[in-house]
Amino acid sequence: MALLGHLINRSLRIRQNFTIITGTARSYQLQVLKRLLRKARNTHFGKHYHFTTISDADKNYEVFKNTVPFHNYNQMYSQWWKFCQQGEENICWPGKVKYFALSSGTSESSSKHIPVTDDMIKSVKKAGMKQFFSMQNFKLPSGVFDKGILMLGGTTSLFEKGDYYEGDMSGISAKKMPRWLSFLFYKPGQSISKRPRWEDRIKLIVRKAPTWNVGIVCGVPAWVQIVFEEIIAYHKVNHIHDIWPNLSLYIHGGVSFEPYQENFKYLLGRPITYIETYMASEGSFGFQARPNTKGIKLILNNSIFYEFVPFNEENFDEDGEILPSASAYMVHEVIENKEYAVVLSTCAGAWRYIIGDVVKFTSVKNSEIIIVGRTKQFLSLCGEHLSIDNMNKAIDEVQKSLSIHITEFAVAGFIHEGKFAHRWYIGCDEMVDKQLILEKIDAVLCKTNDDYAVERAAALPYLFIEILPGNTFLEFMHKTGKFGAMNKFPRVLKNGNLAQWETFLAERGIPTQ
Repeated sequence: MALLGHLINRSLRIRQNFTIITGTARSYQLQVLKRLLRKARNTHFGKHYHFTTISDADKNYEVFKNTVPFHNYNQMYSQWWKFCQQGEENICWPGKVKYFALSSGTSESSSKHIPVTDDMIKSVKKAGMKQFFSMQNFKLPSGVFDKGILMLGGTTSLFEKGDYYEGDMSGISAKKMPRWLSFLFYKPGQSISKRPRWEDRIKLIVRKAPTWNVGIVCGVPAWVQIVFEEIIAYHKVNHIHDIWPNLSLYIHGGVSFEPYQENFKYLLGRPITYIETYMASEGSFGFQARPNTKGIKLILNNSIFYEFVPFNEENFDEDGEILPSASAYMVHEVIENKEYAVVLSTCAGAWRYIIGDVVKFTSVKNSEIIIVGRTKQFLSLCGEHLSIDNMNKAIDEVQKSLSIHITEFAVAGFIHEGKFAHRWYIGCDEMVDKQLILEKIDAVLCKTNDDYAVERAAALPYLFIEILPGNTFLEFMHKTGKFGAMNKFPRVLKNGNLAQWETFLAERGIPTQ
């Protein structure tokens, strides 16, 4: 392994020296669009929307967006993807769909079934290799690549459903991992990762942790935090570096790391490198390519075509649904520090598909973004336009200023005494002054969000807070069937999620109104 690690390090240096940029963001993306259209032109979707004509057009993007409408998941599934599940071929992408990824389902009560084609699996692998070669930029310890890589994802046991298999995207990717990589580096290994129950996998990971020499950890922050805490408690050590002294890199994604960074300081024995990645059930989109920057660099030449729709009242309704008349822009046409909803067309048969993420470009030149929220995970009862990014900053500031650990949080909006109100749910196991926490959250939001500050003086006079044991959120996810490495607790509680949450809390005697 040491020799292999040396060879990997050497290949990274060589690759860095010979990396040549051959195109612009615009040219890469137009090439991707043309290839997608041409390959899918004989599918049912391609024939319906005249892909042959579009792909041959001089300005194929303009024709494409004027011909193909936006699709949310329900539209894409009911009109097209359900036929893929029934075993029909050539619906939205050539061939038969063998795998469906189950989404985490934070915005809606039920999980979504996202097609995963062979071409998408190749795209995900290519993205992984691009990120791997970019790691040379971070000046990691020379021996990190001959250590184990702990990947906390979904189970690799896929569930047979007649003509297809379904499971977590991370599980599908891990199952398709090259055998040599799985055997030499992958932890917890296939024998543990194939167990279907997350609780069983955690127990085995915790017990076997001292037998592994882990240098890299990958996973959603909330679940990595839980695993670290349980390892530390079970083996009665001070921090995770007592178990894994060579741990040097944490690759995270799925949610903002900001609310978790203070907690991780207590779990680690020394500083490590953090790299953010952008991956979802619909594909692998980008990764942090430069140190000391928050931006995620989009991969523009990997069978995924991006569009960006300004996230405002002109393009989205009050429920976060896109309007048919919404304006979309290519990656080179966007403006920095402006909020955009992400729209995808992919080699898995998603077409002008609203993924639900809201991003800001930190650098148009480098095609770098930060994820600031979800189209349906925001609060704007009266024009306060409260985003997940705003919430993350407030929680992070509270933890730093009060030296407390907040494990999870969520917020709900409702009408109270003829005006509007927010109720915060904070997961914390320490003795705290809840009104002080609420005041600090409010102060940060007023400072960072002008719309919120204005409405607090008028239409939004009421704020409430409930401090809950940290495991309350985990218990809720367990009860609702969303307990596992790829599931995230929704930051904004609305509709079905809110009703479920209020019922859950009422059973425990916790006020909700």
